[in-house]
Amino acid sequence: MTTKKPSILIFVKNAVKGRVKTRLAATVGPDRALQIYLALLKHTRQIVLPLAADRHLFYSDQIDRADDWPETHFHKHLQQGNGLGVRMQQAFEKIFQINEPVLIIGSDCASLTTDIIQTAFERLEEYPFVIGPATDGGYYLLGMQRMSPSLFEGIAWSTDKVLEQSLAAIQALNQAYFLLPELSDIDYEEDWEQFGWKLE
Repeated sequence: MTTKKPSILIFVKNAVKGRVKTRLAATVGPDRALQIYLALLKHTRQIVLPLAADRHLFYSDQIDRADDWPETHFHKHLQQGNGLGVRMQQAFEKIFQINEPVLIIGSDCASLTTDIIQTAFERLEEYPFVIGPATDGGYYLLGMQRMSPSLFEGIAWSTDKVLEQSLAAIQALNQAYFLLPELSDIDYEEDWEQFGWKLE
């Protein structure tokens, strides 16, 4: 008999200048935007390493075997499908075949911590769903005890309606959910400046 383990999915974009943090690059330029994204990737990597969970890294365009995400600690995959909702759904379905519960984060949240993610896993022991609301109307974390495709259907991705529509989808299932603290993603220059990080 195998024992299933909690899993965390980390969605990242391949770090290519001009293709990451484009809204940020509009004011700080593509070189600094890339620097900032690399800092966010490092932060994300540091906060997930202490977790007692399987870590699954999903790249946007191609799997990088020689980057700073060691394969001794991260299972590497390629995002599949057109559109964020399809890509997330396929990633969840893939990992739910081997483990549960499963939660997903991106790499845009400088204020996300190991403790917050650990709280999400703990709450998934009693709640079917856990969501981390973002200040822009989306979410920075979604966790599920079981696969629920309706969480990825009819959602206006990359808008301020994502959280509202996702919670409505959960309520339509007559299921309970737990909300984590509201955090801010780094999308614009002012988002970055409030953290006061020093770039290497």
